[in-house]
Amino acid sequence: MEGGANNELIAAAVIAAVFLATVFLLVVAIRRARRARRRQIESADEDRPRPDRKRPALVAEEVVPEAEKTKPEEKPAPPRVATAGPEAPPPLVEPLPAPPSPVAAGGAGPLPAGAPAQARPGIALPQEKPRGSVPAPRPKVRDAAALASGLARTRAGWVARLGQIFTGKREIDLGLVEEIEKVLLTADIGVRTSQKLLEEIRSSLSRRDLADPKSVWDFLRRRSTEILRVEAPPIDFGSSKPFVLLTIGVNGSGKTTTIGKLAATLKADGKSVLLAAGDTFRAAAVEQLEVWGARVSAPVVRGKEAGDPSSVVFDSIKRAASEGIDVVIADTAGRLHTKANLMEELQKVRRVAGKAAAGAPHETWLVIDATSGQNAIAQAQIFTQAMSVTGIVLTKLDGTAKGGVILGIADQLAIPVRYVGIGERVEDLREFDAEEFVEALFQN
Repeated sequence: MEGGANNELIAAAVIAAVFLATVFLLVVAIRRARRARRRQIESADEDRPRPDRKRPALVAEEVVPEAEKTKPEEKPAPPRVATAGPEAPPPLVEPLPAPPSPVAAGGAGPLPAGAPAQARPGIALPQEKPRGSVPAPRPKVRDAAALASGLARTRAGWVARLGQIFTGKREIDLGLVEEIEKVLLTADIGVRTSQKLLEEIRSSLSRRDLADPKSVWDFLRRRSTEILRVEAPPIDFGSSKPFVLLTIGVNGSGKTTTIGKLAATLKADGKSVLLAAGDTFRAAAVEQLEVWGARVSAPVVRGKEAGDPSSVVFDSIKRAASEGIDVVIADTAGRLHTKANLMEELQKVRRVAGKAAAGAPHETWLVIDATSGQNAIAQAQIFTQAMSVTGIVLTKLDGTAKGGVILGIADQLAIPVRYVGIGERVEDLREFDAEEFVEALFQN
């Protein structure tokens, strides 16, 4: 009897040990899966931000404004709660447990509010030593040579074919005009814009000063600049506080990455920025935006998964107003431009933003993937019918030969192009300048 009882105790002990070991292995597996998931999120999209873990200091130098490094940091309040005074915008990151002096001396700071819960607050981007002054806004510098490298594929396509037509020709004839017509119609400029340019060329052939190919080539360059130079006032992100920017577009156009790069640019110009994760239907979009928020020390307001994006935008604007934040950039879910119900939901986001702050959104930018070619013109037409689009951001120009679509969009819709994306770096999101763009496009 006694031996049987001992055997039962031993068996029970073995079962308990196996159970505890199983639980331990399960916990380890879950933690590894979460870390793997985090790595997948950061590299999922083609143009997703790729933080350099080995050299975080370089990232911090690129986007962290110097003025915020000298201020004591406070924890931002949750949405709908006003915690900051009206005199100056509060810092956007939480303080370290250590005294504030090491942070002011250039130590690492914690991740901003809105970052994923599993991120450890002690790990953050190193900061530069403060210089004791607010950085002056970066002057706009024209650099057609740098832009030309991002337009290499487009230039090697239809622009190069046009150049070959004119090479060696001494006079204009009807055959040359037909060749120009073929190139323009296959250049993703759009039929309407191509025919407009051709009619203008034909009507100019009777003039003596346009009787040679060089004059026609110069004429095309000049008209391209005029088409792209849509009259519009420059963006003043300080005209309202908070200044609300709404980004829209189809899935995969590069909205989230554009938001992150623009936030980095504004932070470098001394602006405080809050990001609204309004794409509640794609979990990866929210987490990708939080990665950018951590990178540039900008708080991110997120809602429940599959929740109402309008409420996220409303809470974001109210929080920015209570904390004195300069700019709110709102992400939205990717929309199929052919789905009326999805477009109506975008209109709701716009109306709710107007209730949160007078005049909001102050700008609505349509982000378009240049690789979609002439389909981008159709997208832009339908989006502008549903929303009051005030600007275009054309992304991924470095990866396509279809960059000529920018001419069709500007000509047919008369909406200014605000930024173009020519690469994955923050500085590759370039403020658009018509003269610089045409100079880089028609180079050589």
